[in-house]
Amino acid sequence: MSVAYRYSNHNRHHHHHHLLILFVLLLQVIVPIKSDNNEAEILLRFSKSLQKNDATANWNTKVSPCDKKTDRPNWDNVICENGFVFGLQLENKGLSGTIDVDALKDLPNFRTISVMNNNFEGPIPNLSKLAGLKTAYFTNNKFSGQIDNSFFEGMHWLKKLHLGNNQISGKIPSVFGQLPKLTELRLENNKFEGQIPDFNQERLIDMNFANNSLQGPIPHGLASLKPSAFEGNNLCDGPFSKCTSEPKVALWTIILVVIAVAAAVAAIVVVIIILRRGKQTPETETRPIPTPSGAAAGGATNQTGAPSAAELNKMEQGSNQAIAARDQSPEGTAVLNTNKRPEVQAVQQKLLFLKDDIEKFDLPDLLKASAEILGSGVFGSTYKAALSRGRVMVVKRFRQMNNVGKEDFHEHMRRIGRLSHKNLLPVVAYYYRKEEKLLVSEYVNNVSLAVHLHGNKSRGQPSLDWPTRLKIVKGVAKGLLYLYNELPSLTAPHGHLKSSNVLLNESYEPLLTDYALLPVVNLEHAQEHMIAYKSPEFKHNGRITRKNDVWTLGILILEMLTGKFPSNFLQQGKGSDTDLATWVRSVVNEDMTEVDVFEKEMRGTTNSEGEMMKLLKIALGCCDLDMKKRFDIKEAMERIEEVKERDGDDDFYSTRGLSDDYTQVSMNI
Repeated sequence: MSVAYRYSNHNRHHHHHHLLILFVLLLQVIVPIKSDNNEAEILLRFSKSLQKNDATANWNTKVSPCDKKTDRPNWDNVICENGFVFGLQLENKGLSGTIDVDALKDLPNFRTISVMNNNFEGPIPNLSKLAGLKTAYFTNNKFSGQIDNSFFEGMHWLKKLHLGNNQISGKIPSVFGQLPKLTELRLENNKFEGQIPDFNQERLIDMNFANNSLQGPIPHGLASLKPSAFEGNNLCDGPFSKCTSEPKVALWTIILVVIAVAAAVAAIVVVIIILRRGKQTPETETRPIPTPSGAAAGGATNQTGAPSAAELNKMEQGSNQAIAARDQSPEGTAVLNTNKRPEVQAVQQKLLFLKDDIEKFDLPDLLKASAEILGSGVFGSTYKAALSRGRVMVVKRFRQMNNVGKEDFHEHMRRIGRLSHKNLLPVVAYYYRKEEKLLVSEYVNNVSLAVHLHGNKSRGQPSLDWPTRLKIVKGVAKGLLYLYNELPSLTAPHGHLKSSNVLLNESYEPLLTDYALLPVVNLEHAQEHMIAYKSPEFKHNGRITRKNDVWTLGILILEMLTGKFPSNFLQQGKGSDTDLATWVRSVVNEDMTEVDVFEKEMRGTTNSEGEMMKLLKIALGCCDLDMKKRFDIKEAMERIEEVKERDGDDDFYSTRGLSDDYTQVSMNI
């Protein structure tokens, strides 16, 4: 009897064990599906707090918010990452109501929210409920009231907080200075008062307190910011005059200054000693990534004999003699041979590949490859490397790319690696080092659009005809629209669109390069060199917008139609607001019936002036100074697609036959 009982008990225990395993397996199947349903239910609950919520019109439980296979959103204005809801981008939707953070807090992977350019009113929501949030953009709304410290307590991951152009009052919460990851804080054009609290973060990149009612001294941690970050207040110290103080305080200040100067002198002495010792460092010590083998110095050119990127850069700076100067200069000589340098063996890290359908190679393969310098741009040098098996790659070396940490850089590169479009040059691999980065792409056996527009002219070679230019414009617009659709979290998905960053393959299909790099480039370097920061809205308001790349597209089209270098107009002393679009407007008559701006070499196609004029007006619509009237990327793409190679009999477009909306757009810019 006892044996039977033990046997029965053992069977019962074994049966329970199997039930437990079955239950765990069922959970693995059920939980992901339930997670999708949960995300849908959470977002639908959140949408009920919004008024005029056309932005959520296609949100429904019949389809999950994110596609697990493609990692793309099925719902409008949803940002997906790894198949889950990563954030919301509800910009320019005319929304009002409230932002239900109590609903959003149940999304485990929620990291970013943007409700810029809407009509939200009342206090800022309590974002501390979204503990994992990294970025929050609430600019250009009607938020008001004071912000309590508790609204941001415990937000250890928050990096970017934009609250500019609202009506928020009271003191700036001291908790802002305690957010460890914070790099951007924009509070401009509000009603904040009192003193600015202390900020002790090490990587404060973009801070703006302008046009509030602040007073008192600027904290030491913010003293290095530009005056424009504080203008429109009653502040002192930092970039402004020193604050007045009692004699005892002034004496103490002098003492502190003396101590600081003494410390600085001591630090300089230490640095000098270290540098002297550094000269005696053994050859086997690890050094920066060496230049590829056989790379030619400065003046080297590619096999086509076309001007290098460096020469085009000089041309863009107003030196149109660059090509002639190169033709008279001796050829460069090899400056490095990595086979003889011991530091090559010290490079242990490997290239990280972003594409699976490519034959793998490693960093030493690139360093040993026969190479030549294609040019040096605002980021660094570009090399053409011929690998041992006949494959040719292009390696771009970046030194000003430390705007984000290592983890965020890898994440952003993976995002770029997922992009795939016939008008984008893919980044196939990259190398990460804190001091510099390498981006690797396929070599295109042709030259850039800039060379075809400006370089061939100086060498007596034929220029591009109208059908080819129109084909290039359409390809560039398609690639840009794709970037907008695939990178909705980026304000400027390209950020550096110009003719030298448009490569042409053998069939003159355009390939965009240097796209989506704005988030990782050092802010000061980006503001000084990248095209996104040359736009009118940045010049006047200190910010870039979602229509920024549309402006650069318009300038690029005008460059192609006129043959003029965009930057030349700034070089000629015509004023800080002068650009190529301004020049075009100045030389055409009011009704745009008499236009003499088209490049002569392009006019070979008969019966095409009407279509050229149509594209010219589209370009001006892309460059409208009024942000509300400027085309968005979708409208620009639709209008560009309507342009034909020749004026058709059934659909004739002449300088007088264009629809009223084109004329109105062009004359209101």
